[in-house]
Amino acid sequence: MEFIKRSLIVSLFLSTTFAIIGASAKPTPEAPVAPSRTDAPENRLIVEEKATAAIPRGDRNFVYCIEANPTTFSPQVAYDTSTFTVVRGIFNRLVDFEQGSTKVIPSIAKSWSMSGDGRAITFTLRKDVFFHSTGDFSPTRPLNADDVIYTFERMRNQAHPLHKLGGGNYQYYQALEMDKIIKNIVKVDTYKVKFVLDRPEASILANLGMDFASIISQEYAEHLLKQKKIANFDIHPVGSGPFIFSGFEKNKFVELKRNNRYFLGPAKVANLKILIFTDAVERAKNLVSGACHLIANPRYEDIKDLRENPALKVVNQPGLNIFYIAFNVNREPFNKLEVRQAVNHALNKLRYIKDGFQGFAQVAKNPIPPNMWGFNKSIVDFDYNPTKAKELLKKAGYAKGFTTTYNYMSESRPYNPNGLKVAELMVQDLAKVGIQVKLVTYPWQEYLQKAQKRDFDMLQMGWTGDNGDPDNFLNVLLSCAGVDGGTNYSGWCDKRFSFLIGRARVTTNIVQRTRFYEEAQVLFRAQSPWSPIAHTTVFRAMKKNVVGYRMSPFGVDTFYTVDLK
Repeated sequence: MEFIKRSLIVSLFLSTTFAIIGASAKPTPEAPVAPSRTDAPENRLIVEEKATAAIPRGDRNFVYCIEANPTTFSPQVAYDTSTFTVVRGIFNRLVDFEQGSTKVIPSIAKSWSMSGDGRAITFTLRKDVFFHSTGDFSPTRPLNADDVIYTFERMRNQAHPLHKLGGGNYQYYQALEMDKIIKNIVKVDTYKVKFVLDRPEASILANLGMDFASIISQEYAEHLLKQKKIANFDIHPVGSGPFIFSGFEKNKFVELKRNNRYFLGPAKVANLKILIFTDAVERAKNLVSGACHLIANPRYEDIKDLRENPALKVVNQPGLNIFYIAFNVNREPFNKLEVRQAVNHALNKLRYIKDGFQGFAQVAKNPIPPNMWGFNKSIVDFDYNPTKAKELLKKAGYAKGFTTTYNYMSESRPYNPNGLKVAELMVQDLAKVGIQVKLVTYPWQEYLQKAQKRDFDMLQMGWTGDNGDPDNFLNVLLSCAGVDGGTNYSGWCDKRFSFLIGRARVTTNIVQRTRFYEEAQVLFRAQSPWSPIAHTTVFRAMKKNVVGYRMSPFGVDTFYTVDLK
């Protein structure tokens, strides 16, 4: 890629005071966005020969540049990685994951014990965890068992005063069947709480380390209810995490400041400023110019240039992820198995890996990644076979093909940095077997809403694991419970598949669990509600002086230990 000397005008939005704009308001509906060419010259990474740092290091500000707006500031209703990255710095959970690992470690709960029958787990809470203060609210006590119960009652009790706030759609809670697993939550004493389970649940601790289980403040909610301003609860979030919410302007920034009262000690940097650049090229430009210290998901096309820049460093790891095409199995023609099989045979995955992912991915054949336990190695993937695809279409009654729509991602994601490029390659392949495809896209929040409502024919979608357990993929994305919870986008509900996933969840024997998951993947292959495409390598690019950063297997960036040297 050619290096072109060019000065950049960068707006940093780094003023001390930011106007707070409601994040939970519904976006104005927009018409589908027509795709633009991916090979246009303006999409190249434009860099300066010498980048001048735009951020005074003495300010101890850290600037992270991200690819999308947070869809909400409520972790209970959040469902995307960009939002998780923001709220994870604001809130804590009973348990957490060791940095850079899937190992569950204490957090708000300093210890826990499981009953012999696996149907009860008792958490002992720390006594030094305090919620943040706002301009008109200050907590009068440390976080305690009341807050834990209040958090889960919001999701499980329809009569709870916060239940319908933010739409009342608790996708993770429902998709993980937490409403069926948790029978009761009992306050043992002020700093001890017991979860009574309806059945043993092998992944319960890992699930409680996920963002939907972030603990919220009962005092703050009651304060806003008294003022009749409860809508502010999810607009101006109050957590107990290392950073305090300070401001948000849509499509521009989120600002967080250091919580000097954090129970593990203050973060290294005083302010965390998150700038929003939906265009990956713009993120890279702003990293090179000095406007960003670290960027999420650089384009694969830019990795070589970024690595060669002496002022930068690039880190990567195999993603715990899946990029796939979901078929709406409840809509013609994808309600026919032969059509879904035909599309699988029509797609040249190796070509997409080479030309769409620049080689930074591997072909997917299962709905879970190969670096996760439970992966079924014996599954035979669909071969690229246009002739076979035409035969299957003829068998399904579409000898002359058909016309359909394909929703693609206009914003880069960890599992799909260039949605349009991959979509264009697929359109070419599908045309060869008689399937004419119209490409459409939407702003990210609207895109997700349409996916949840299953308002599509074919859909680009992906997933990055939240807790290191296969259940987080197979149950959330493909079970019948996921259909109701809004995370099973294809709408495929196979009772045998869900039975196997359910059996795996109630045993802690890893060998038995693996067998159940392997059989479930056989069923997935036979019914083909998706076309699994790729497992990607995930990249982060940053300034050379960034220290203390570690990539997460879950694709969520955290900044508690990050500093500038």
